[in-house]
Amino acid sequence: MKIAVLPGDGIGTEIVAEAVKVLKALDLQFEMEEAPVGGAAYDAAGHPLPEATLNLAKQADAILFGAVGDWKYDKLDRPLRPEQAILGLRKHLGLFANFRPAICYEQLTHASSLKPELVAGLDILIIRELTGDIYFGQPRGRRVATDGHFPGAEEAFDTMRYSRPEIERIARVAFEAARKRHKRVTSVDKANVLETFQLWKDVVTEVHKDYPDIELDHMYVDNAAMQLVKEPKRFDVVVTGNMFGDILSDEASMLTGSIGMLPSASLNDKKQGLYEPSHGSAPDIAGKGVANPLATILSAAMMLRFSLNQPEAADRIEAAVKKVLAQGLRTPDIYSEGTTKVGTREMGEAVAKALG
Repeated sequence: MKIAVLPGDGIGTEIVAEAVKVLKALDLQFEMEEAPVGGAAYDAAGHPLPEATLNLAKQADAILFGAVGDWKYDKLDRPLRPEQAILGLRKHLGLFANFRPAICYEQLTHASSLKPELVAGLDILIIRELTGDIYFGQPRGRRVATDGHFPGAEEAFDTMRYSRPEIERIARVAFEAARKRHKRVTSVDKANVLETFQLWKDVVTEVHKDYPDIELDHMYVDNAAMQLVKEPKRFDVVVTGNMFGDILSDEASMLTGSIGMLPSASLNDKKQGLYEPSHGSAPDIAGKGVANPLATILSAAMMLRFSLNQPEAADRIEAAVKKVLAQGLRTPDIYSEGTTKVGTREMGEAVAKALG
């Protein structure tokens, strides 16, 4: 079982260190190899995804990823910015399906921005298509406008596009996932104004015919954003495109109390996966030892379950996280009166100790 460990930038190094600590405490036979990625890789090798890092990722059974990005890289040409590393890994490894569970732990209902009764028992799985849509569509760029409201002015343009096979495969992933849960899928689109998502809606509806045991409903993205805060427990599995999924999964994270609690798994068709917290590199708190490592630790549990065929070990990590929360330990992002505030390292050590 080979794991490529890519800590990245900002708090990435701190939170990945705690996830590695927990993995080592399991006493399983892992081969772990670390490499720079993102801004750290640009500083070391002049590119956010150096050839050596990409080759390591390709050879690994799974990738444990921290976070990339920092304000100081914002003036670099776009292909050299840290965020291009994650896009490059998705593209080169064919990581087309992103799983983001949004679970509100019983002990954290008061940390959510919503009323406890709205989020108690919350368990949503957001499945986001990851290699298409406007993030990857060509052509894109800048030019002088020849039409529109301001001919002759500088304009920028991107291309939103999806093909039938791309939509079919992510739809099947969603329906299969729903079979192991509560058998409900909500497909999120904007078919009323976007031709791309009219095709999305049509194809998802066609694929649904192969899954008569699953309930399917369609929802426009603006309504889905509203329903997530109005009645979040109505959802089971949500499937959507790259950009809408990016936004909705971040919104869903706040239902759980903190984005620091939200793990993420991105898989290809061989079950090779990249596992990362849903949050970013948070340069404003980097180096202060206050970042929440639980999303990264829970991502490591997803890695054990989906890519390394170690479901029992995954269960142990998830149970340890619940145990630590029950003990009242909290990083600053999920702290509330009556609990014990701890730092990144203390939280990681507590989870490792709670593995039993």
